[in-house]
Amino acid sequence: MIVPSRHGIEPAPERIPRHVAIIMDGNRRWAKRHALPAIEGHRRGIVSLRRVTRKASDLGVEVLTAYGFSTENWNRDAREVSLLFDLCVYFARNELAELQRNNVRVRVIGDWESLPDSPRRALAELQAGTERNTGLLLNLAVNYSSHAELERAVRAIAREVAERRLAPDDIDEALIGRYLYTADLPELDLLIRPGGEHRLSNFLLYQAAYAELVMTDVFWPDFSGDDLLRAIAEFGQRERRYGGA
Repeated sequence: MIVPSRHGIEPAPERIPRHVAIIMDGNRRWAKRHALPAIEGHRRGIVSLRRVTRKASDLGVEVLTAYGFSTENWNRDAREVSLLFDLCVYFARNELAELQRNNVRVRVIGDWESLPDSPRRALAELQAGTERNTGLLLNLAVNYSSHAELERAVRAIAREVAERRLAPDDIDEALIGRYLYTADLPELDLLIRPGGEHRLSNFLLYQAAYAELVMTDVFWPDFSGDDLLRAIAEFGQRERRYGGA
C-alpha cells in the first residue's frame, strides 16, 4: 500500500522495510562522465550516503547497510586506494555531528580492523561516538567480502565442533546466522544497487537469499532521498512469498 504525503507518494508505515542494504556503485563512472578525477566521484558518494541515511531515518528504516569498501577494491590503483582511506577518515571525523543530530548509530562490519592505522582508528572513534544513539543503525561494510564472512563463520563453527561444544547435528540455518556479522539484526528485506549493474558483487550473499532486489541506472553520487523512496515504494508493492506459490 502507498499513501499520499506532502512529499508525493510514500509507502504506508507497515510497508517500510526494516533492513535495507545498498551497494554504493557508480562513483568512478559518474566522475568520468563529468570529466572529473575518480576520487571526486567517491567524495560525492559521501554526500549521497549522508542524504540517503537521513531519508532512511525519516522513513523509519531500522538498519541501513552500505557497501563501502570490498576486499576486491584492494586490486585498484594504489593511489586511489590511499585516497579512499583518506575519504574514510574524512567521513568518520566530519559526519559525527550530522549523525548525532539524526540519532544514528554506526557499526562497521568486515575485516576493518586490518585497515591501516588512520582509517581503523577513525572508524573505531565513529562507532564509539555514536554508540548511545537509539535511532537508525548505519551498518558500514568496510573491507568486506561475503565469501570471507562465510569462511569466518565456518571456521568458528568448526572450532566449536572440534572442542565438543557443538554437535554437527546442531548446525542449521539459524545457527549459521548467529556467526555472521549481521547476527543480531533484522533479516535483510531490500537490497538496492544503483549504477546500472545487475549483480550482488559478493555482498551479503547469505543474507540476501529472500531479499527483494531493486536495480537502478542512477549512479550513486546522483542517488537521492527520492530515489530511495521510489525503491522502498516498489518494495511495498511486491508480494514476498519466500519460495512459496
